[in-house]
Amino acid sequence: MPLSTAPEIHTKLGSLRGKYESVKGKDTGVHAYLGVPFAKPPVGPALRLAAPQPVEGWEGVRDATKQPLMCVQEVEYMVAMLKASEVEADITDISEDCLYLNIYTPANRPENAKLPVMVWIHGGGFALGSASMFSGSALAAYQDVVVVVIQYRLGLLGFLSTGDEHMPGNIGFLDQIQALKWVQEHIHNFGGDPDLVTIFGESAGGVSVSLLLLSPLAEGLFHRAIAESGTAPTYALGQDPLPSFQLVANVSGCSAESTEKTADCIKSLDMETIVTIAKENPMQFSLITGGNFLQKSPSELFLQHQLLTVPFMTGVNNHEGSFLLSQFFAPPNWTEGMDQEHVLGMLSMFYPDPKDEQLRKQILDKYTGSGEDRVKNRDGFTELLGDVLFVIPAIKTANAHRGTCSEEDERLDKIMMSYWGNFARTGSPNGQGLVHWPKYGEKEDYLAIDAKNQNVFQGLKKDKFVVLTQILPEDVKEQKDLRHTEF
Repeated sequence: MPLSTAPEIHTKLGSLRGKYESVKGKDTGVHAYLGVPFAKPPVGPALRLAAPQPVEGWEGVRDATKQPLMCVQEVEYMVAMLKASEVEADITDISEDCLYLNIYTPANRPENAKLPVMVWIHGGGFALGSASMFSGSALAAYQDVVVVVIQYRLGLLGFLSTGDEHMPGNIGFLDQIQALKWVQEHIHNFGGDPDLVTIFGESAGGVSVSLLLLSPLAEGLFHRAIAESGTAPTYALGQDPLPSFQLVANVSGCSAESTEKTADCIKSLDMETIVTIAKENPMQFSLITGGNFLQKSPSELFLQHQLLTVPFMTGVNNHEGSFLLSQFFAPPNWTEGMDQEHVLGMLSMFYPDPKDEQLRKQILDKYTGSGEDRVKNRDGFTELLGDVLFVIPAIKTANAHRGTCSEEDERLDKIMMSYWGNFARTGSPNGQGLVHWPKYGEKEDYLAIDAKNQNVFQGLKKDKFVVLTQILPEDVKEQKDLRHTEF
């Protein structure tokens, strides 16, 4: 049978008909199976905001040639974000019935192949994103791996919680666990090795990867992990679920005398109401610890070194804060520079206590200097955003364990795919033709990568790390002690 013929796969759940996708620069493309269900549709009062249930089988041959519907999210905002980022993506309609995954497997794989498996977890602040936005074709074809792209419930439907047994939360993370269980049981049908699974993700997907490394539920479900621009110690998720829960209860008219009755009411709302509530009421959802996903907080688990001991890679980009600045923090005409007073005002969002005035000034001095240079003020605040939200969490984690692109971009793509592919196969990113990526250790070696050069350095942002994690906390403690003695 020609490789380009529509392929069929037989599993114990039923048969799937996929499609052939060509890949630029490769003689042979991949077989893609899109919209494969890994759990029962989480619809209706019994399954909404509840842990996912195993998928049931089907009769006949299921069509797997179309992208799945996206999990419920604010599509207009998603489109605006993509436009601002100059990124093209396949945007489908939204639905609560969204627990599907896409599989990309080399079309020329041997019949009994046992290829490394790479499971991608998308980002989007736990509120946006979909499998349709990411094609695994190039990675599968170039690195001879099976790529799986999963979806999970987002926003209100993925992370709303009462803080008790009536709506325990972490549903989006439990969806990820269920998808990984499906991979363990069925990926061999697609030429993948269930004993050689790498999970990887970016932003909220990177945070997810880092959290899965801390969950006992994930043990044995993967064997390597890569977290890109996002790790567990993060501001992405809050710690107190009740403010968001009470907000939803009030605006939906579901507020009742008990969390049980309120939860039952929310579970019975129609999807349009849920979409409207989420759109009109921005809220931060929480990571619930001590229950169904994590036994303790990430900081406790890191401190006690209670994590899955699998090979782990993490990394950040230069200027991580630039996108956040332009989208959420920037004043008018920010590209021309920022006044130091404006930067100081925005620092109050992170350090709101009036008693922290001296702390804010110390941070400002470290990142912007005298404050007379408006461009330096802008760049310093951009760097601070990236350090606080991405770089420092990545270092802490390491210490604990696009469409058409330029030739240069393609070269960087292939370098990164080679590192990832080697890591998925062997547990080490290193291989022939690549600059050696040293193991992170006492010397704090790291590899700086761009399309032209890859160089090994030591102590990533060491001075800023010391300031933000040691000097400033000590100064704050001294100031608090001083205030205490004054009374």
